[in-house]
Amino acid sequence: MKRLASLTAVVAITLVPASLASAFTCPVVIQQAEDLIKKAEAKATADTRGLVEDAKKMLAEAKTHHETAKSKRDHADAVRKAKVASALAEEAITLQSQ
Repeated sequence: MKRLASLTAVVAITLVPASLASAFTCPVVIQQAEDLIKKAEAKATADTRGLVEDAKKMLAEAKTHHETAKSKRDHADAVRKAKVASALAEEAITLQSQ
């Protein structure tokens, strides 16, 4: 019985931080996207301005999902859109360096 209680405690301790971590992921991913967009904007060219603008739109959507989130799915949508914004900004940065 003590083993079962110990195992239950270990599982609870392991799972609780994981669920809390997902709740705090949005701000981190959004901040990373903001930083990449700023970097891309600093060296924007005619070829990359469209990518930067698309990244800004996705970031705005990510922020909206995060701020109005009512479920885990809303937070997941926020993270996904922030990651897309980061990818667009990274693509712009890569094209600027060529």
